[in-house]
Amino acid sequence: MNEKEVHGMLIDYEYCTGCHTCEVACAQEYNWEEGVSGMKVIEIVEKLPNDRYYLVYLPFPTEACSLCIGRVKKGMEPQCVKHCMAKCLEFGPVENLLEKMKGKKRTVLFRPR
Repeated sequence: MNEKEVHGMLIDYEYCTGCHTCEVACAQEYNWEEGVSGMKVIEIVEKLPNDRYYLVYLPFPTEACSLCIGRVKKGMEPQCVKHCMAKCLEFGPVENLLEKMKGKKRTVLFRPR
């Protein structure tokens, strides 16, 4: 990891299945107490015409998220990214992630302070 590059996490929530593996991986990495995690999966229900519904899951970093800076300094990716079964979380330089966002419909870029 280049120390001068700003890193972040790209969340492509179009493909999130709501499995909560990111939450579990984070909680286990940091031994959080029950109900606490650096990641939360938010369920969003959108009402469509004709009484139909569209369900969206959004993995969202909480204030506790450090993007696993200790792991990253060792050349590893954050636990949530490593364990995401849908591969909708990606870690890397913000410039690269911004390029990957182009043409995608439902993405969020997270960059810690």
